[in-house]
Amino acid sequence: MPSESVHARPYLHLPTHTPVAGALRAVESFLLRGGQQTARRNAWASVVADRQRAKDRREAEHEMAALVTGGAAATVGGAAAGAREDAVRD
Repeated sequence: MPSESVHARPYLHLPTHTPVAGALRAVESFLLRGGQQTARRNAWASVVADRQRAKDRREAEHEMAALVTGGAAATVGGAAAGAREDAVRD
């Protein structure tokens, strides 16, 4: 099975073209040859993807809990929906 790179949305976006990043990349390429370097990058991409999925899951659970308890205003579109309901009642 061919090795594939995992491209995930970064958890925290930092500039990647800094002098320090270049120096670290050079040291990394010297110390970690070929497969080790790729494996390390793929492992970090997996960590970043897992963090993003956990964040998305927490947000979805919060929104579902708000809907179940009737607190639709706690959701992203809830405030506008609540205002429309008030306008209809008047």
